[in-house]
Amino acid sequence: MDLFPALPRESWAATKETLHRFLQIVGKVRLAASVRRNHWWNVPFHLTGSGITTRPTGPLADGTVFSVDFDFAAHRLRVLNLDGRQASFPLMGLSVAGFYRAFTGTLSHLGIGILPEHPYPFDLPDAARPFAEDNEHAAYDPAAVTRYWTILTQVMLVLEKYAAGYSGKTSPVHHFWHTFDIAVTRFSDRNVAQAPSVDPVTREAYSREVISSGFWFGDDRSYPEPAFYSYTAPEPDGLARQPLEPATAQWTQNNGSHLALLPYDDVRTAPDARAEILRFYDSAFVAGAHLAGWPTDRLCPGGVTDPQVRDASKAP
Repeated sequence: MDLFPALPRESWAATKETLHRFLQIVGKVRLAASVRRNHWWNVPFHLTGSGITTRPTGPLADGTVFSVDFDFAAHRLRVLNLDGRQASFPLMGLSVAGFYRAFTGTLSHLGIGILPEHPYPFDLPDAARPFAEDNEHAAYDPAAVTRYWTILTQVMLVLEKYAAGYSGKTSPVHHFWHTFDIAVTRFSDRNVAQAPSVDPVTREAYSREVISSGFWFGDDRSYPEPAFYSYTAPEPDGLARQPLEPATAQWTQNNGSHLALLPYDDVRTAPDARAEILRFYDSAFVAGAHLAGWPTDRLCPGGVTDPQVRDASKAP
């Protein structure tokens, strides 16, 4: 099995655009029904053994608790109520409008009284068109979705290992439905003053200093092809002059700041792709943390903070 398969954006562009909107529809229900967490940690999807999940969501006003799972092995969407009832439908053959009807109808059938508060795409070109009227996006190539799911799983495992190396505040590994990327974020303890004009989503996400690392599948704005990335916010002076590893990694400008980028195709066939990706994340973190003056005592290689275990591992 090719654990890091090729997935150029043009090879599944139509499917990606459809699937992205499917995820946004379900994600907006998660947003409406979940308990708010700092930095919006309640909103993204988490991975399962066969796809992605909202996790148990609620309780609603009537006590209902439910979860929604994308099963990318069977290519179905499954809604499960805590009382044991469940229903599912296939992902193939649906437009975005058809998916919206099937999903909201399934929620109603199971007695789950929740709908997206704003049933429109977020930050996409057709943001003014309701999901219920989108019959344009209707592609679903199961082979491409399987490759997407395979990559997502492998990147998640790399990010879990990377996350284990820091003992400070660290987010879970999230799959963000609004930007269609997967990431983990490390935090310092310092607050970041935000102007009153900054939108509330950004104010909450960046209320502390962060170094975020992740992977996206390519878009028209940040980078056109799949790539691993990292950024530091607020960005310290001189960040883009710091070295990155491996040699194919680079700093690139993005909306007035800089992203560290490692193209997916430059590393996926390496003899030890995971090690190369971790080198990239570590080098980008060191660059940002050093310039921003983060504490130096929070790195914990191997996820070990127990001093007896740590010191024993250093013994000759």
